[in-house]
Amino acid sequence: MRIRWAVLALLLASVWTLMAVPGGGEWYARHIYPVLAGGLSRFSSCFPFSVGDVFIYGSLGGLLAYALFCLFRRKGVKKMLRREMEYLAWVYVWFYLAWGLLYFRADFYARASVERQRYSEETFVLFLENYTDALNASYGENREWTEPVVAREVKQGYKQLAEHYGLCTPADYLRAKSMLCPPLMSGVGVLGYVGPFFTEFNLTPDLLPEQYAATYAHEMAHVLGIANEAEANFYSYKVCTASSVPAIRFSGYFSLLPYVISNAYRLLPSSDFETWKESLRPEIRALYRQKQSHWEALYNPFIGDIQAKIYNWYLKGNRIPTGTANYSEVISLIISESML
Repeated sequence: MRIRWAVLALLLASVWTLMAVPGGGEWYARHIYPVLAGGLSRFSSCFPFSVGDVFIYGSLGGLLAYALFCLFRRKGVKKMLRREMEYLAWVYVWFYLAWGLLYFRADFYARASVERQRYSEETFVLFLENYTDALNASYGENREWTEPVVAREVKQGYKQLAEHYGLCTPADYLRAKSMLCPPLMSGVGVLGYVGPFFTEFNLTPDLLPEQYAATYAHEMAHVLGIANEAEANFYSYKVCTASSVPAIRFSGYFSLLPYVISNAYRLLPSSDFETWKESLRPEIRALYRQKQSHWEALYNPFIGDIQAKIYNWYLKGNRIPTGTANYSEVISLIISESML
């Protein structure tokens, strides 16, 4: 027992040191994470189901069952609490060593040698015009795709970006898995997520066709070494819009539309905002309304609000000061890089 506690203490100290030391997170991302992620993802790829989901739900069920058993017997409560706290400490260490320390790597601007641009109306309007033209042009009746084609295109795109942006190179065996409990995840508006304990990524089967490729690329960015949500959106956008497959290109442009709308609504005069909305193709406006209706029908407001608050706290506790608003910061990344 003393050896076990000593090992746990050593690992906790290592995690906290990497969090605190400048450059520790980036060193981990470049040298430790690729090795651990390669082993864990190779193992989890052997199973058709989400190993991480089984681990999470199994852990929650096991902790609850053990606590109820001890309480029912009315003895060993202190021992139960000590064991459960130790188990949670091991899970904490595993989470950060397997993936969570990616939150502490250098930011996008430092790694990509890009200067953060201050907001200017002229620059934003130019971005808006170029984006709108590209979105409208990418829409077409032929938006067919298959999962193997999406997987091939996304992996090929990331292979071209990996070295410049400090990402891992995607392994050929990486693939998206279905969630263990899709209704629960769709009910809180979660389209996909990375499984940090076994370096895998999961997508909900409720994704609309137009969302699949961009969500696939977003979650793969997390697997390849990115924790920041705005960055994951950025790489998804770059990979998808550079694809030779029309359906994947449209998915990339369409996935950015909610963030463009929120930024345009906040930054433009109301009359200009309404004029811009009218410049979108009617088919795209209809598709966007269809997407909103689709997810509103699945959403559970009570559970969704709780999940949103918890996730917001979680992001803020991991060096994402803007919390869930971080997703929309992808626009700043795109504009800053375009100024090179």
